[in-house]
Amino acid sequence: MCNAKYHDEHLRRIRVEDAVGSHLAHDITEIRPGEFKGPSFRKGQKIERQDLSRLMRLGKRHLYVLDLKEGQVHEDDAVLELATALAGPGVTFSGQPQEGKLQLIAAYDGLLKIDTQALVAFNLIPDVMCASRHPDVPVKKGQAVAGTRAIPLVIDRTSLDKAVALARASDPIFRVKAYNRQIARLIITGNEVYDGLIEDKFEAIVRRKLAPFGAVLKECTILPDDIDKIAGVTRRYLAAATDLIITTGGMSVDPDDVTRIGIRQAGVDALHYGAGVLPGAMGMLAYKGDTPILGIPACGLYHKTTVFDLLLPRLLAGENPDDGTLARLSVGGLCLDCPTCTYPACSFGKGC
Repeated sequence: MCNAKYHDEHLRRIRVEDAVGSHLAHDITEIRPGEFKGPSFRKGQKIERQDLSRLMRLGKRHLYVLDLKEGQVHEDDAVLELATALAGPGVTFSGQPQEGKLQLIAAYDGLLKIDTQALVAFNLIPDVMCASRHPDVPVKKGQAVAGTRAIPLVIDRTSLDKAVALARASDPIFRVKAYNRQIARLIITGNEVYDGLIEDKFEAIVRRKLAPFGAVLKECTILPDDIDKIAGVTRRYLAAATDLIITTGGMSVDPDDVTRIGIRQAGVDALHYGAGVLPGAMGMLAYKGDTPILGIPACGLYHKTTVFDLLLPRLLAGENPDDGTLARLSVGGLCLDCPTCTYPACSFGKGC
């Protein structure tokens, strides 16, 4: 079956019986219901005499030979240029183009970063397109992060060069940031946990959430609601080889919730409290130098997915979100509390 876009001025139509020695301008698809669907003949393949009977069995009476003029590029050649320009560090592509299409693939585990403004501008250029996943989501090695194609069979060099130049001028449009913060330490606060009145469940949650990113929980300390003790352990953690400090408990506005005060007393450089996310509005994010301190509110015990899940990959990838980031999380920051949680395959945390 020949795609309708092949019927244009760039192709020369010849009879099958006259095709020996010619090179196909496109794939020819074969469909055997329940058995096979795919290319039986590939673009560029040279037609031999023994191929004629098979082509006729596929219903072919005519074939198309590409007749390129100066300044014109075939879709498969064009998309290789597009993919090369779009793919930044941590992004690759594999395989041969199919009908002018290629997928961009994560080269390793990490956080997907996208220059969304440049991507929109890229898609405003005639005859090219690129569709992607959402930015700032964790991706695994080998996962598709985007797909690009040249839309017509033959694209003008002018449009192709414009698209390639725009992609190369970006910073770049697609890249994957590896997780470079690997050592975490945890402070669990609360008199009821410290006194043994209730069993802590936060440590197991934190370990489970760190594991997919290759991060390790090196140490866990349970403390009462005591400002000086919280500040003291925070300073000790900061002095150790710690990439990320996590605290749980004491994040609300009750008088005995003093974790934030203890963190501030430890001498942090910045402290952000509150995020545009439900669940997780009372989350905290502080910094001492380049070391982040992430405070998980109590909702982390009762909800499978919270602000913790949105911030953790960014922090482990070396980013330092600020007030603006916490506010922008509000777009897509409402968890729908589905009876069966499908995160991350849902809208939660998927901003515009």
